[in-house]
Amino acid sequence: MALYVLRRLAAGVVLAVLVTMLTFLLLSTAFDDVAGSILGSSATPARIAAQKTQLGLDRPVFVQYLEWLSHAVRGDFGFSFFSGEPVRSAIAARLGVTLSVVLAALVLTAVVGVLLGVLAATRGGVVDRLAQAGSLVGHLVPNLLIAIGLVAVFAIQLHWLPATGYTPPGENPVRWAATITIPVLALTAAGAANLTSQVRGTMIDELRKDYVRTLRTRGIRTRSIVLRHALRNAAGPALTVLSLEFIQMFGGALIIEQVFALPGFGSYAFNASLQGDVPIIMGITLFAVLLVVCVNVAVDLANGWLNPKARIN
Repeated sequence: MALYVLRRLAAGVVLAVLVTMLTFLLLSTAFDDVAGSILGSSATPARIAAQKTQLGLDRPVFVQYLEWLSHAVRGDFGFSFFSGEPVRSAIAARLGVTLSVVLAALVLTAVVGVLLGVLAATRGGVVDRLAQAGSLVGHLVPNLLIAIGLVAVFAIQLHWLPATGYTPPGENPVRWAATITIPVLALTAAGAANLTSQVRGTMIDELRKDYVRTLRTRGIRTRSIVLRHALRNAAGPALTVLSLEFIQMFGGALIIEQVFALPGFGSYAFNASLQGDVPIIMGITLFAVLLVVCVNVAVDLANGWLNPKARIN
């Protein structure tokens, strides 16, 4: 298992280099626009050229990338072209906002998805049809429309929750919970729908297997069979779906944070992309790749713990 983890991490490093290299090459086509954005619309070609030289953007692209990479492996991701803020501290300062929303949405997704999936598989009938209908709605309706609907009901009509803004948990925990409730619900809808469908299908397959019939003939209670045996065997695919939802939620946070004016990682990435802030974009790209690699490795380890047959030596 340790060798497998090392191989996965080594592959992740190679992937990070390839993705960041490609990203840098794509960004290099707009270096003139970046210098012009910094100086303003009235900048002359001579000033733009001087700004590129000051930023080091006039050197060969491959040389620039190797310099960035040599600093990145030491944890130095440079400074924002526009604010002068260190990239690492800028991302860290905003990551907490996004993580609070995404992790809350992930926990809610897991609870709702597993609960509805298990109930649909074990109860059948009306419960199953309602769970499938809810999953269909979650699949079909975009997060943005769900967010707008929640704002219209809970913020505008009922005045229960704020429509926009963010309050740090250290400042006012109750207000913080209120500010992230609608974004969390908007991110949860699609994830819960996917997880419900996965858990339902896997649980139905597990409950039809021979070992379940054997356990029932021995007089073991249905609840124990479902929770201690079938659900554990069904947890592997569910964890895989949950890991994919976690990564998708980070992408969905880009839109959700814009809609609700949350000062998080997604909105910061969006604004940096519009400005062409190369150091920020490169730092965010590297973080995203490493996040995907770490989540995949963690899921593989969890699957190996849940199902010894899935362990990789």
